[in-house]
Amino acid sequence: MKCKITGKKINKIMSFGRMPMANGFLEKKEFKKEFFYNLKVGFNKNNYLFQVDNHPKSTQIFNDKYPFFTKKSKYMIKHFKNFFIWLKKNYLKKGNKIIEIGSNDGTFSSYFLKSKFNILGFEPSLNVAKIAKKKKLKVISKFFNYKNVSKLRSYKKNTDLICAANVICHIPNLKDLIKCIDFLLSENGVFIFEEPYLGSMFKKISYDQIYDEHVYIFSAISASNIFGAHGFELIDLKPQETHGGSMRYVFAKKGQREIQPIVKQIIDDEYAKKFNHVDTYNTFKQNCEDSKLRLKNILEDAKKLGKSVAGYGATSKSTTILNYCDIGPNLISFISDTTPIKQNKVTPGMHIPVKSYEFFKENVPDVIILFAWNHAKEIIEKERGIIDKEVQWITHLPDFDLGI
Repeated sequence: MKCKITGKKINKIMSFGRMPMANGFLEKKEFKKEFFYNLKVGFNKNNYLFQVDNHPKSTQIFNDKYPFFTKKSKYMIKHFKNFFIWLKKNYLKKGNKIIEIGSNDGTFSSYFLKSKFNILGFEPSLNVAKIAKKKKLKVISKFFNYKNVSKLRSYKKNTDLICAANVICHIPNLKDLIKCIDFLLSENGVFIFEEPYLGSMFKKISYDQIYDEHVYIFSAISASNIFGAHGFELIDLKPQETHGGSMRYVFAKKGQREIQPIVKQIIDDEYAKKFNHVDTYNTFKQNCEDSKLRLKNILEDAKKLGKSVAGYGATSKSTTILNYCDIGPNLISFISDTTPIKQNKVTPGMHIPVKSYEFFKENVPDVIILFAWNHAKEIIEKERGIIDKEVQWITHLPDFDLGI
């Protein structure tokens, strides 16, 4: 296994086995053409980057059938509003030029537009980009790479803010990304992105963060090492609750901005927790195996007792859980999801039926496994009526508090 940045051999940590595309929901007629790959993860002992090995091509994932829409979550709408307010307070000025990488349906970019900022989005998934364009947003429906970015001559060394949320970990070629940032960013500009955080994944044993879209799971140490090697400096960090535990990273050109004290605090904490030691990653591997066994036992016991079981949220994350744990329709009768593009299809790999929310309400099971656990607060608030019926709610996470 080789590092995607250095090309040098790295430590293989574990394999999650034969894995389909995380968002590859399909109909029966498509079974023979279903794509699989071996989902392996490794750790580079030099730059401390945690990364997947094989993964589908970006064009297979981000196309005109991408099933994730930011606007579907009230929580994420609120999060992006607060993110914008924070940016406006700390980093934005009138007349700034801004680029959002992976602008999705325009939920985040809309706040910039409403405040009269010059905002340009990059979004390769045509179906979601189409929604953003209907909001009068400027969107380039192509991948954010140097081939496309280098055509933006008016943005060269003249972009004040480049931002992204749960996107940078999707980009396999970080060298090309850094080349783009260097081409665009003004002398005093900032590059700010949020990603699922390695520390949260270790703590919660949320191995479902690992799937085809998430090529990397960053820590402050690894992000600082990768971007620091190319003339950028980590100047601020802000932990986030989104996506089950994320980190907001703020980079600037070296020597251009003051480094906030929290950067040293978090990096020191990561070293104290041995994020730079392979043993920490091997412990995570064992925790994943234990978590897998625990979940399988819970579901098999429910079946023995004659209880009905269904899933809540046919998420991309659930693909890793179901296939790694070998959980199929024999243990979970269906999964409910509100996204029309997924309904009346089956889950990738394990082929569990995906049903509408209306079907779920009419067929409430005895046990509900919450795959969309990172939206637990929003979901539990919505489903108080079901909770009062003494339905058992579970997740694959050993110590996760659902707040019930």
